[in-house]
Amino acid sequence: MSKLFGTDGVRGRANQGNMTAETALRLGAAAGQFFRREGQGASAHRVVIGKDTRLSGYMLENALTAGLTSMGMNVLLLGPVPTPAVGLLARSMRADLGVMISASHNPPEDNGIKFFGPDGFKLSDEAETEIERLVHDGVAPVPADDIGRAKRIEDGRGRYVEYAKTTIPSGMSLEGLRIVVDCANGAAYRAAPEVLSELGATVIPIGVDPNGRNINKGCGSTHTMAAAEAVVAHGADLGISLDGDADRVMILDASGTVADGDQLMALFASRWATEGRLNGATLVATVMSNLGLERHLAAQGIALQRTKVGDRYVVEAMRQGGWNLGGEQSGHIVMTDYATTGDGLIAGLQFAAEMVRTGRPAAELMHSFTPVPQRLENVKYEMGARPLDKTEVRTAISAAEAALSGKGRLLIRPSGTEPLIRVMAECEDPALLDRVVDDVAGAVRASA
Repeated sequence: MSKLFGTDGVRGRANQGNMTAETALRLGAAAGQFFRREGQGASAHRVVIGKDTRLSGYMLENALTAGLTSMGMNVLLLGPVPTPAVGLLARSMRADLGVMISASHNPPEDNGIKFFGPDGFKLSDEAETEIERLVHDGVAPVPADDIGRAKRIEDGRGRYVEYAKTTIPSGMSLEGLRIVVDCANGAAYRAAPEVLSELGATVIPIGVDPNGRNINKGCGSTHTMAAAEAVVAHGADLGISLDGDADRVMILDASGTVADGDQLMALFASRWATEGRLNGATLVATVMSNLGLERHLAAQGIALQRTKVGDRYVVEAMRQGGWNLGGEQSGHIVMTDYATTGDGLIAGLQFAAEMVRTGRPAAELMHSFTPVPQRLENVKYEMGARPLDKTEVRTAISAAEAALSGKGRLLIRPSGTEPLIRVMAECEDPALLDRVVDDVAGAVRASA
């Protein structure tokens, strides 16, 4: 069996490779073994499982349940809920483990499995490595009398909805705001419109008709044109565009212009620093975040702590440093005052609350700094190929780094969730920027 865990759990094409019912069953059994507490009665072992709206979610949910119950774990099935809801409910329901079945922003044909510990946070690399070892080595199921039970929890979404509303100031109403919310035909297709409506906003929901095969398809945070068109057509004040599992967000102003995660982090960091709420005067972001963000924060005395790509690594750094705000350019916004992982809906609520608090339109709030010109090129390659090991690719990267020396930066990395090499560069000179990205991307493409 090949390596299972990537940047964000286990992910792949459904019913193929590592994303089959058999592998899910073995993962469930291995996770059950890892999280069992010795000396506890059978009723003490508890797992919550959420999912997005992919057709393959049914298959994986049943397989994971079989594996977990075979190890004596009692499974509580939440149904379609956002990823952050699993972290929240794993902790509030005193579970040993939380599981989210989702491939996030990936196409409908993919799926994935993410694990949360009893504290509601994603697992460490060390924990994932041990679970993977147990998958490979196998585990011994419990005796028949100790097999776990499974049942549906009908109010899981409702618990999350009620909690999300508490994250904006008590008594604040969103009345008067017209908000388009694009739920990507995904996990938040009911929760997000409910939260916004119950807080008083006039809500125009789109991407709320999942059929198992249309999650993220032409909608959501990776396809913001749908939200942009709806914002303009309905004269909305704000657009909130979520991804398939609602752990990331893009914000749109009244003209349909999009702000990425860097701009949101800049806004929140400045506000929290002014209020004395930004722990350690530090924001945590990844190596992908724009140099303009770093400069903007530095001018206010705010440090930017960078991590490798993946909201899990952002959260790990935040916990280690005692910092409470972080995220990714891609729209993961992590506020550990409110959630254990990225939460697109709560980030959107914080933005809407800032509009109400200041009386300023979205267009003013979502442009805190001028980004340094940045270009990202994703180059596909065949599974099993190792383009970054090729001499011609290493030569192209060295030449690009030399050309950018003192003028910008280059970042080359393989995706942790898809067979892609991501080629990103930043430079004040647009012509040089295009040349180095084209050269490196071309070399990768030719070698793949």
